[in-house]
Amino acid sequence: MLSTRALARAFRAPAARLSARTLCTKPVVAAPWKQSGLAAFQPRAFSTGLRLLNQSGSVDQELAMKLQSELDLEKEMKETGDSGYPPSVQEYLKDTPFKLVDKPGQQDVELVRKFGSETIKVVFSISDLSNMNEMEHMNDEGDLMNDEPMLDEPTPNKSSKSAAQHDDGLDDEDAFGDDEPSFPARVNITIEKPNQGALQIEALVQDGMVVVENVLYHADAALATAQTADADWQRRESYGGPPFPNLDEDLQQLLERYIDERGINTSLALFIPEYIDFKEQKEYLTWLANVKGFVEA
Repeated sequence: MLSTRALARAFRAPAARLSARTLCTKPVVAAPWKQSGLAAFQPRAFSTGLRLLNQSGSVDQELAMKLQSELDLEKEMKETGDSGYPPSVQEYLKDTPFKLVDKPGQQDVELVRKFGSETIKVVFSISDLSNMNEMEHMNDEGDLMNDEPMLDEPTPNKSSKSAAQHDDGLDDEDAFGDDEPSFPARVNITIEKPNQGALQIEALVQDGMVVVENVLYHADAALATAQTADADWQRRESYGGPPFPNLDEDLQQLLERYIDERGINTSLALFIPEYIDFKEQKEYLTWLANVKGFVEA
């Protein structure tokens, strides 16, 4: 239904044009012609509006078919085991003490576990994969101009290979499969103790390494994970300690052993990029189905 203002604009424009023509030719009968013009135009504008509103798009069917084609293609490329997960993901989830929290339609994923009185959360996001694809596209264009590598890999300090030398009872190369370098994924780790606040650890995982970037302490544990503008402002205002690479090397190694004991290790660093890739495809399939359903409705 056309709005009152839209109808008013539609009525005004023809009336003004008709009035101008009438004034040029028959000024004496301008007023009657104006009324006649409005009466003739009103039903014509309204019926035209209805026809436009009721008309279906000519591209709808073609778009729906293309969306279905994409769905079929993605489903063919899907590699999942009996549990619905890829074998490498299934293997990690079977052995890890972490509980997976993955809400459909959300970008963030959580891994949660208890360690004594501590509650440990590891949060990562599938948005890292989308950002990586954009960076690869930009670097592909740059490679046409020079021979620089596509993407600078993270360069940890010589002590920043968390648990790289530790054996968790899982053959990581067999479980996660191939020698192709994974993409870097950011993780936010919180270790909370009752009435003692929380440590927040910002890190990067790639190729089985956990590269710690910052270690922060929050007296209020909720501040470490709250996703509000006020919490973000408070985190920015708080002193977060020096960058991790600036710490004494022995202190770096001890902090890395500290998080390694809590399961922030090589297996986790291999799992996270694998799960991001799996979840991104799952969410993409849902998105394709939702858009197709809307177009066909």
